[in-house]
Amino acid sequence: MLRLFFLLFSLSIFAQNEYPKDYFRSPLDIPLFLSGTFGELRSNHFHSGLDFKTQQKEGLNVYAAADGYVSRIKISTWGYGKAIYITHPNGFTTVYGHLQKASPAIEAYIKKAQYAQQSYEVEMFPGENELPVKKGDVIALSGNTGGSGGPHLHFEFRDSKTEKIINPMFFGFDVQVKDTRVPVINNVVVYPIGDSSAVNQSRLPLEVSLSQQKDGSYITGKITAKGKVAFGVNTYDLFDNSYNKNGVFKVEAFCNGKSFFGYSFNTFGFDEGRYVNALIDYGRFKRTGQRVQRLFMIEPYLLSIINSNNTYGMVEVAPNLTQNFRIEVSDFHNNKSIINIPIQYSPEPATASAPIKKTDFFLKARKDHSYAKNDVSVFIPAGTFYDDFYIDFDVKDSILYLHNESVPVHNNMTITFDNVTIPEADRDKTFIASIEGSRLRYNKTYKKGNTFTAYTKDLGQFKLAKDTTAPRISNPNFVQGKWISKQRFLEVEISDSLSGIGTYNAFLNGKWILMEYDYKTKKLSYDFEDNNSVEGRNDLKIVVSDNIGNSTTFESHFFRSQQQ
Repeated sequence: MLRLFFLLFSLSIFAQNEYPKDYFRSPLDIPLFLSGTFGELRSNHFHSGLDFKTQQKEGLNVYAAADGYVSRIKISTWGYGKAIYITHPNGFTTVYGHLQKASPAIEAYIKKAQYAQQSYEVEMFPGENELPVKKGDVIALSGNTGGSGGPHLHFEFRDSKTEKIINPMFFGFDVQVKDTRVPVINNVVVYPIGDSSAVNQSRLPLEVSLSQQKDGSYITGKITAKGKVAFGVNTYDLFDNSYNKNGVFKVEAFCNGKSFFGYSFNTFGFDEGRYVNALIDYGRFKRTGQRVQRLFMIEPYLLSIINSNNTYGMVEVAPNLTQNFRIEVSDFHNNKSIINIPIQYSPEPATASAPIKKTDFFLKARKDHSYAKNDVSVFIPAGTFYDDFYIDFDVKDSILYLHNESVPVHNNMTITFDNVTIPEADRDKTFIASIEGSRLRYNKTYKKGNTFTAYTKDLGQFKLAKDTTAPRISNPNFVQGKWISKQRFLEVEISDSLSGIGTYNAFLNGKWILMEYDYKTKKLSYDFEDNNSVEGRNDLKIVVSDNIGNSTTFESHFFRSQQQ
């Protein structure tokens, strides 16, 4: 029943929708070059839009793609950074991320909320009549805020009702991006499925050789097999005038000419993002850094981009039958790379097999599991993992050993340290830490008496740790007691050695002021155009706390003239 539902679900999603091709304009007035494509494989998610290059600089005009109104504004230290959402009357919403700052009217709206809430991070949902925009209005300047790895504009489309993300190429942006290059095929991996299967007398996944033919297609070396086998491909796309290795649009697999398995990045939901770890060979990725896209599912999962028949991409290799498996990799402009894989049956037994490490704990992915030892417990709800496996669980010397990072985790697990003999005075400074080599990483920890609890999507080692060291405030860009009338910004650096920056607040002459935190540069900055300084002496106070509550206060003063 699940399989039938999955098939029908997948096929329904693949129905093409018509999108307006000429309704939206470019959000930039420069030629569009991409550094990121829709659906591109990222850490724990699929990329949800297009990343437009901004000539390696910030401050370019960002334009409203069509008439509408600003329906959401989110200012965050992480993720999209400064982001503006515009709802359009035709049922779509456009999103503009990693902005430097908004246009004057929108920026004033943002600043009012930030000062009212005394917080840099805010989220607002203006009404339809509060911030209307016309097509071509400048709404912001491009930037590098949030999780951006360099200056660019993140641009995406959403269905306003369902919040489903849609490939911007469907809205006519494909004609603005030149692409005549076929996707690049790095390698193909073949997987024996099950104990009775073998490929080239091996039960281990094998990378197969590729030869390019005169017509540009590829053919693999001969594959001899028995039982069930499946395939994966490592690939990327290139655009004209760009050297970025981007994600592909579509991957399709055929067996003896019949559609077998595939996926296409048309649209998907935000709640599907973590399935990227199921789509790729996650263990191989952790070992090598290479994302091999699997063209099969051992246990079906409801990722809407996938189209599959009832084989789920696995080929049954039987005697007296020669089969041809074909993989087609396409970009949005239908530039295509084709790989042909001839498969022959061989009864020869496997001479190489994958060692199976058995533990005392066999985890079934679709059931709840609880493990406990020495007052340390782990609860794993059903659906946390994609496949069944033998999980490592142990507690030694107050350290929890919970498998390793080779297995992807989909949902939160609960880790609890109970009956902890920690002096009451130290409990507020104690948290559950992940052990990463010689470093400890903070996990948000809930405390009740002598019980400590954290929720995590990571496997590995965990222990209780104590943080008694306050954050550091350093390197102000002014000298105490000096005149700084010509400075536009006030800056300091902040850092924390263990639990990380939690909160920060700044006061000028006793009044709260807005300081923006950039975690990439570790800088807090204040814009004097907020007009909070006074003539002559100004007293500055900055208070920074870590996630445990250790706090540092920086106090200084400077002089500033308002007569500029």
